[in-house]
Amino acid sequence: MADTIAAISTAPGEGGIGIVRVSGPESKSLMKRLMLSCPEEIEPRHAYLGKVVKDSSDAKSEIIDEAIFLYMQEPASYTGEDMLEIQGHGSNVSLKAILAAVLDSGVPGVRMADPGEFTKLAFLNGKMDLSQAEAVIDIIKAKTDLSLEIAEGQRAGRLSERIRDIRESLLDVLAQMAVDIDYPDEDYETDSYERLIDQLRWVHADVEELLDTVSIGRIAREGVRAVIVGKPNAGKSSLMNAILGEGRVIVTDIPGTTRDTVEESASLGGVPIVLVDTAGLRDSEDKVEKIGIERTTQAIAGADLVILVIDGSQDLNDEDEKVLSFIEKMSTDHMLVVMNKEDLGKTVTEEAVLARLPGVRIISTSLVDKGALEAAKKVSEAVGEMFDLSGINVREANIVTNERHVHLLRKASLDIDEAICMLQNGESVEVAELSAHYAYESLGKIIGEEVGEEILNTVFSKFCLGK
Repeated sequence: MADTIAAISTAPGEGGIGIVRVSGPESKSLMKRLMLSCPEEIEPRHAYLGKVVKDSSDAKSEIIDEAIFLYMQEPASYTGEDMLEIQGHGSNVSLKAILAAVLDSGVPGVRMADPGEFTKLAFLNGKMDLSQAEAVIDIIKAKTDLSLEIAEGQRAGRLSERIRDIRESLLDVLAQMAVDIDYPDEDYETDSYERLIDQLRWVHADVEELLDTVSIGRIAREGVRAVIVGKPNAGKSSLMNAILGEGRVIVTDIPGTTRDTVEESASLGGVPIVLVDTAGLRDSEDKVEKIGIERTTQAIAGADLVILVIDGSQDLNDEDEKVLSFIEKMSTDHMLVVMNKEDLGKTVTEEAVLARLPGVRIISTSLVDKGALEAAKKVSEAVGEMFDLSGINVREANIVTNERHVHLLRKASLDIDEAICMLQNGESVEVAELSAHYAYESLGKIIGEEVGEEILNTVFSKFCLGK
């Protein structure tokens, strides 16, 4: 008999409601065991209000909480098995006590759920395919409206449907290859090769269309990584605080206050973004500051956007030169310069900056009082233009966000391209068919076909307990 699993499904912390979730053949037995005065006949999908106890057959059993019991009968449940939800008060103590009562109930086969095991059961029982299951964790981790909409579309099966359509087209090609292999005719060299090449090109174009969305998908899921750099005391932390609208970073007139990178998530111009405030780049004998400077260089190397803050009230000095020499080899397409402290007079000209960073966007401002709000607005507008996501219709588009999917799509694309090249070079259909079949398998792994236990364990280990 299959195990019956249990876990707390709501996040840690205080809340109005907390849920202990159970899935497996003993779900109904557990409800009868733990609910005081439980009805003899339990109606599926019907909410019952009752007292939670360790043993309902014991008149002296201690009451743990008052809760709503909701029993769902297979297959009409999230996992496809019998399920029970005990919806109590959102107290960590209460929920742990309810979970302990479930696990210590004496009902055979009851155990603690593994991370993601409820959703894994949903996949194994055919309630969703693997890409839909992976979208569940994306919904949980979504940080912006955009990432949530994309994940919800994938959970609803939009990407799965597209993958199945592509696989069906590729299966038609494989079927034709099988016919040509078994029943070659005298026109084989001309007609059959050209027909197969054309069909494979159409499939290849469909795969590449999905791959073209990867950069947008990464931004939607992870956000643009924007690193704020500049010499010490140029105003980097002030800019970050202005963008966030809060005093997240300590600001003083003492150079070197920021000793390490500081990260915060925000939305600028409709674009999800991860802001990274960094230690100023300069020569320092301070061991802690040196570590911070080393991390700054690492952050710049992995940045999607570099925001350079310059003290425009002073001539460029050696510390400015150190920063400029570090970033000037980078593309200015994803670079923004903020000329700060214009309230103290403008010494550094835009022409001087453009001479070092041709074509870079420049914002002149003063990060004090109302100037900070204006600067934040200008930066938001610039980021929105650089990473324009306004034209994306996430309700219709299939946007690839998952690295596993990206890897498999790229492999499928390479295998299809290899099959095309083989046919163009006059090699046998048998050899080309093998590459095309590999592509078919890779596409199937996206939706969970032909995947082993190792892949499933890797996917679902990323989930939290109770989901």
